[in-house]
Amino acid sequence: MASAAARPQSRSRTGAKGQETAARVLKAALKRFAANGYAAVSMREIAADVGVQPGALYNHFPTKQDILKDLMLAHMGELLAAWDEAAFPADMDPLERFVRFHIRYHLERADEVFISYMELRNLEPDNFDIVEAERRRYEGILTGILETGSAEGRYSVREPRVATRAIIAMLTGIPSWYRQGGRLSKLDIEEIYLDLARKAVAPENRDIPAPQA
Repeated sequence: MASAAARPQSRSRTGAKGQETAARVLKAALKRFAANGYAAVSMREIAADVGVQPGALYNHFPTKQDILKDLMLAHMGELLAAWDEAAFPADMDPLERFVRFHIRYHLERADEVFISYMELRNLEPDNFDIVEAERRRYEGILTGILETGSAEGRYSVREPRVATRAIIAMLTGIPSWYRQGGRLSKLDIEEIYLDLARKAVAPENRDIPAPQA
């Protein structure tokens, strides 16, 4: 499960009403940041979207930076928890399991993905370190899969951590261009990217198994 560090850290969330307001703030900020970018959004705009006075907003989030950090930590915490709970066939190749999970989870959360990757540059150093620690935990899942698979001869990976970042970057880019209703379905995309990931780590002179439907 997600670590304590992955949980949002806003100052005032006591009581059901306070938690509800904080959740509404995060939801409004998510839409604003995804549409206009973190730097272009003001606390006053977020407060207006929530329907509260700017002063009330500061009771939950002292700064806009706190909102950004909480959004990113919430995304990573939910991602890690979803991985723990994901149900796949026990005999499925671990790399296939990771690729299918990552694509399915992220395609449903385009705004969260955009903010979590494109707005990292706007995190203050201390907040960046906290968020980056959670990102490394998730990357560690795939790195472990690649290291184990390489040791067993199923994959051929020179630098598992580099391969991890390359594969995750490739998969995470899908929500930025995929549009439902286009020529390719979500399953089509899943199969294509699974094939790409397999080829990236396939041992030389070894047939690559066909993706399972």
